[in-house]
Amino acid sequence: MKSINLHIRFSYGKNQLMYNRFQLAKKFLHYYLTASNGKGHGIHSPFVFDFIKNVLNDTIQFDFLRNIEQIRDKLLKNNSDVSTIDFGAGSRLHWDIVRRISDIARTSLKPPKYSRLLFRIVQYYKPTTILELGTSFGITTSYLAFANPSAQIITMEGAPSVADIAQQNFDQLQLKNIEIRKGNFNVTLNQTLEQFSTIDFSFIDGNHRKDPTMYYFEELINKANDQSIFIFDDIHWSAEMEEAWKEIQQHPAVTLSIDLFFIGLVFFKKDFKAKQHFVIRF
Repeated sequence: MKSINLHIRFSYGKNQLMYNRFQLAKKFLHYYLTASNGKGHGIHSPFVFDFIKNVLNDTIQFDFLRNIEQIRDKLLKNNSDVSTIDFGAGSRLHWDIVRRISDIARTSLKPPKYSRLLFRIVQYYKPTTILELGTSFGITTSYLAFANPSAQIITMEGAPSVADIAQQNFDQLQLKNIEIRKGNFNVTLNQTLEQFSTIDFSFIDGNHRKDPTMYYFEELINKANDQSIFIFDDIHWSAEMEEAWKEIQQHPAVTLSIDLFFIGLVFFKKDFKAKQHFVIRF
């Protein structure tokens, strides 16, 4: 068995009752040993086979994405302080938590492997309305923007000072199709959704507790269409996130779900005759 690069993040504002390293590693090992092999063998769904072949395993490299990774590298080396807001899991709201930019970058940014996957999903399925819950410094947002420059992208971030750094990064990359909404998602989400008739693609990387996650899902699903794709981050982060993921899978509107361990994808295609769920090694 090839070596396992276990990606464990400890980001600000996330669940304080998360699994510890041993528990998460044990869960990942079980996933790795029991998941479909990621090559499409034994997958009888044409849609999922196509997803594996043309999205999950696509290795095409794009030189312009290196510019995003250069910004990531600078963030990881930036020891300046920034004020954050913890809307966080397991505690009351805390304002003006001062943290190093490098610490936030190390713990909250989606790794390149998953950023590239999100890029490929958007590039392949071409959603035109994209909503991201959890901007951080805008690395993932930038991948989404480059994947479909004609898409309208709104990204939401609770900490204004963090959002300001993300905007600087968008300006540096000359990305013009991104709008940042600042503030608590409990306030800004409904206001944002009012301007959309449908949401084609949403990446949910916000408050990693069950109740907020289900709230986001229940609000977003009102804007889902047959082609919508919702992606949830850290679905195995804690017991309550696993509960949320299970409830999302079981929702009547969800016809297909794909578990990649660190992220979960849900689809709403009405032409599927029965609800489908796949666990695929990635």
